[in-house]
This record gives sequence, C-alpha cells and structure tokens, in this order.
Amino acid sequence: MKRLIIGSRSSKLALWQSNYIKSKLEAFNYKIEIKVIQTKGDLIQNLSYSKMEGKGFFTKEIETALLNKEIDLAVHSYKDLETTSPNGLKIGCVSDRANPADTLLINKNAIDLSQEWLLKKNSTIGTSSARRKSQILKYIPDSKIKDLRGNVPTRIQKLKDGAYDAIILAKAGVDRLNINLSEFKEVLLDPKKFVPAPAQGVLAVQIRNEDQKINTLLNKINVESIQKRVELERQVLSLLDGGCQLPLGVYCDEMNNLFVSYASDKEKKCIQLKYTIKKFEGIAEKVVSELKK
Repeated sequence: MKRLIIGSRSSKLALWQSNYIKSKLEAFNYKIEIKVIQTKGDLIQNLSYSKMEGKGFFTKEIETALLNKEIDLAVHSYKDLETTSPNGLKIGCVSDRANPADTLLINKNAIDLSQEWLLKKNSTIGTSSARRKSQILKYIPDSKIKDLRGNVPTRIQKLKDGAYDAIILAKAGVDRLNINLSEFKEVLLDPKKFVPAPAQGVLAVQIRNEDQKINTLLNKINVESIQKRVELERQVLSLLDGGCQLPLGVYCDEMNNLFVSYASDKEKKCIQLKYTIKKFEGIAEKVVSELKK
C-alpha cells in the first residue's frame, strides 16, 4: 500500500480538515499519516495579527516541512495561504466549499430583537480580523471592537466567560467542529452583505511542484467549479498586494456574482461593490482598478 504524510496544524479544526482530505485519498488505496506541526500563529496568542511580524503566520512552518520533504502534502484553510506560493510549491487541489458566511454569536444578555443583527447597541464584539472590523464599522458603528485570538473552541469559551457580548467566526469552522451553540443566539451574516475572506470555506492541498504522481492523485478529488471562483477571489487579493490583514472581503457565488468589500484601513468603514460575471478574464483587474479610485 502506498503511503503519504499530511502536514497539519494542531488545532481541532486543522485536524478535522486534514482528516477530511485523508479520507478522500484513502479511497485510492493510500495509507495516510498526519504529522502535527506548530506554526507561529499557534504559538503566539498574546498579539493581534496586525502586530505580528512577517506573513504566513499559520503556514510557514508547514511549508518549510513540505520543502524539506518531511511531509508529502499539506492541508490548509485556503484563506490562510499567501497569494503567491513559495518557490517549489503549488496548490494541488481544492475541496468543495462549506458555508462561506461568517456567523455572529451573541450572549443571551446582549440580545436586542429590535436591532438588525439582534445585538444590543454599544456591544463589545470580538474579532482580530481587519476585514470584519471594517464591515462592523459599516453596519453597526456604535459597537466596540475588541481583539480576539485563539482557536475556535478557545474563542467560544472567551464569549462564554463574558469577555465579549458577541464574537464573529467563520460558519464553516463552527460547522466542521459540530459545536453546540445552544446557549448563544446565532445570526448568520449574509455573505453578499457581510463579505467573507477570499476562499473562505475552501480547503487547499499544497504539494511540491516536482511531485507529479501526487498531483495526478489530487486531480481526482479537485473541485474545478470551486477552484475557478476562489482563484478569482484570491486574484483580487493578490493584485491589491494583500494578505490576511487587508480589510478585504471577496465572494463569488454559484451564479457568478462577485461581491467585494474593501477599506483602505481597518479603522475605516468599507465600501462595497457587486459585479455580474459573464467572463472571468480581466474581472479582477477591473475590480482592483475601481477600488483604487
């Protein structure tokens, strides 16, 4: 039986993601091992992302292990990856897309049914995402934004402990972990209005350029329709020379409508644009040109 080693972060969500790809590949008679690798983003929990130096907080150490042939492939949340792969690496395939939306979790004592988001005025919302901050400023400018770090269960525990009135998480991560949220009010944020990160909800499998056999294997589980749309989302990010801390949301839905949210600074309210795509070529350049105006 052929053997492969997947590199993964240590969080429950990262391990779920790696096991998901593992199960797909085992169908082709492979023996799959998962090797846990700690990343800078996992080890440094006391700083917001904007204060951490460098890029690839959740990927660099895994990519190094891949280049050093300590692992054969790496499974990432696609939204965590830099838009340009390191020399020698490429994306071998992408998964289907889980729910791309963000979700707002509200403590019961902070609910106000008269408000659009069901959240009382002057509430404290937890997030460290520049993208989310810029959209919160647009939709509920009276709220207070407080940095929130940690894996998904840790963030939810901080909400339980009363450190925040509400927090915003990716719906895909919450669903994948099957977390009981019954003690909170959950408000699903429409991705056409509260625009998610480029490629949110999609997994990317990274491999070495030279590994043609693995590349051929991964082609069997690649979801081309998803790949086409998320590559457009990430192209917008790339043309803006941005990373995880750019206040940018880009989402291409199944009808090929493109929704964009952008702010020049995380402390500013975002602007939002919508495009109906007839052909994908040139759209990203058009979007970025209009945003820069």
